[in-house]
Amino acid sequence: MKTRTKFAIVSAVTFARLPLVLLFVVGALAHVKYGHPWLFYASFVCVVISAVTDAFDGFMARKMGVESRIGAYADPLLDKFFYIATMPVLIFVAATNGNIRHAAVLAVLAIFFLVRDQWVSFLRSVGAEHGVSGKAHWAGKVRTGINFTLICTVYYYEEYEIKFLHQNIIYAFEALGFIANLFSAHVYTRRYWPSLKKSIKE
Repeated sequence: MKTRTKFAIVSAVTFARLPLVLLFVVGALAHVKYGHPWLFYASFVCVVISAVTDAFDGFMARKMGVESRIGAYADPLLDKFFYIATMPVLIFVAATNGNIRHAAVLAVLAIFFLVRDQWVSFLRSVGAEHGVSGKAHWAGKVRTGINFTLICTVYYYEEYEIKFLHQNIIYAFEALGFIANLFSAHVYTRRYWPSLKKSIKE
């Protein structure tokens, strides 16, 4: 298989996150309005597949030997889009279901997730000026894996008619997501801190 073909396959997996997330948003909002079970299942499948693409695109890029700088930046960009699209939907769904406290918790998480992403993007930009690689750190990948799983679980919990988990377990999972975000922000700050100090002195 040619390198260009391999790169196209990996890129397709990465960018598939975008339409899948959009389908989730449309399906989830339609489910709130119409309540048809098939809308829930379709939305849930879309968000799960979208989350899974994040685990496979990097693995495929390494396996096929087509890791690239554009891929290193496209992946976090699509991660941001995932959060921007899914978190408001989860807040809306929780509030519509009358779970105001849970909606408030999700709103705090959404703000924290996005602030962390903007901070890391800023650090990567500063690092790029000093030749530091923008490749994802393992802490960032773990954080994304936890958060994406969390988002899928919260949607399933809020919209599936049978509550298979107690809400306190959901809160504990969300606390884990918060900790993972805090830890990854710390790791990236330490990684790019020398570049940031150089930029300040320039």
